[in-house]
Amino acid sequence: MPPVDIGERLRALPGGTAVTLKLDPREYADHYFAVLNATLRDVGTETDAHTIYVTVTNPASFVWDLAQALDVSRDRISFVDAISHIMMDYRNPLPNATYIESPRALEAIMLRVEYLLRKNPHPRSIVVIDSVNSLAIHNPPDLLTEFFHILLNMLKSRQVLTVVLEVGEEESSPVETMLNLLVDETIDVAREGG
Repeated sequence: MPPVDIGERLRALPGGTAVTLKLDPREYADHYFAVLNATLRDVGTETDAHTIYVTVTNPASFVWDLAQALDVSRDRISFVDAISHIMMDYRNPLPNATYIESPRALEAIMLRVEYLLRKNPHPRSIVVIDSVNSLAIHNPPDLLTEFFHILLNMLKSRQVLTVVLEVGEEESSPVETMLNLLVDETIDVAREGG
């Protein structure tokens, strides 16, 4: 099980930092819960913090259930849900979520994140993107690279801590290579536990 210090490492990062959290696919459930614990509870409940969670892998309702188990207050988190529509899982929409038709609507995702940053101005804003792998399934590499380049630069200029989840493989992928060029730091959740 990864140690609790992932949250401490994230708390130590200044606003405007972009970090990749690399999860091991063989330990995905444990790593995913540890990452939610670190991002939503440890960093997200800091004084004057607000988290915008972009869901592309799991629906917002699933992430919200886990966030409630971690005692995360509803006013501390907003969702941009880009997966519920195509999973046909939007019967009970969350009041703190906005729903995008598809993970291919990259511009809509970016505009919603920007809107929520303006709607919820906080000294400590965190954006979590879950995950780059899911976005890569739905979008061509060139378009995805352009999206991340524009989004991460916008978030850095606004002093937002950006956390990008990536399910890592043994060999580096084009997605990982692209991310390494754009983020400031990569934290390997499996190695942090070692």
